[in-house]
Amino acid sequence: MPPPLNKLDGVLGEGNVAYTAMSGSGTTSGDDPLQTAVWRLRSRACWADAAALLDAATADASLQRAALLVERCLYTEQGWAEAEDALRTAEALAQSDDERGAAACERGQLAYAATLLGVRDRADEARAALGRAAALIPPGASGRAVLDFRRGLLAENLTRSPQAARAAYRRAHAGATAHADPLLLSFTWRHLAGLALREGELAEARHGFSESLRIREELGYLVGTAPALASLADAESEPEASRLRAEAGRLFRLLGGVPTWLARQLAPPAASA
Repeated sequence: MPPPLNKLDGVLGEGNVAYTAMSGSGTTSGDDPLQTAVWRLRSRACWADAAALLDAATADASLQRAALLVERCLYTEQGWAEAEDALRTAEALAQSDDERGAAACERGQLAYAATLLGVRDRADEARAALGRAAALIPPGASGRAVLDFRRGLLAENLTRSPQAARAAYRRAHAGATAHADPLLLSFTWRHLAGLALREGELAEARHGFSESLRIREELGYLVGTAPALASLADAESEPEASRLRAEAGRLFRLLGGVPTWLARQLAPPAASA
């Protein structure tokens, strides 16, 4: 069964990078206008509005739509039925191994999120789905990096195997670098830094958290910036730590309390007690 939520503060938002190319699209000038609009809505926690822009009649669009709605579940702890429906559509439309692998990767992510957030124990389903994705997505493919990252999440948060998680995150980091996926790099930097922080490697942790924050600010990934600020605060000393947490709290409130789980990390120690 999943651990209590208070054991997961600072971790929950890190499974939300999308499988599809949308993680790297719409973020620079000259990108497709539709993808730019989708990215702007997604980065501001408007996943349903972003998904509504997509024509779910094609395999690529249905996969992207499913990924958006799965991400919403992890950030808001809501919308599970809509994500399941979108995912079934994507699975039905998938024709190639790449498309089937992408759908399996999203299936694994949704099951992981449900387990981690205590909705229902779907850990076996998550492992099986990511295993199917690994059989379908060839090494070196852009989707492989996201798959490696998500397998790292399972190892870190469900299996409790930090060594396996670190190896998976490093593979994902290398893949994100090779395929120039800055958003995924922001996730791998942050999770590698989180492992370093637990081991007392403060300099390494600060560097990783700082890189993650820098990338997210450059991309305009607002919904991911507050968690990045809070994580960096955990590796800093006062008064910088309090300044970072205050800025994280401001963004958190600006986005209407999303991601929901960040409230626990930002709560003052006395309130937490």
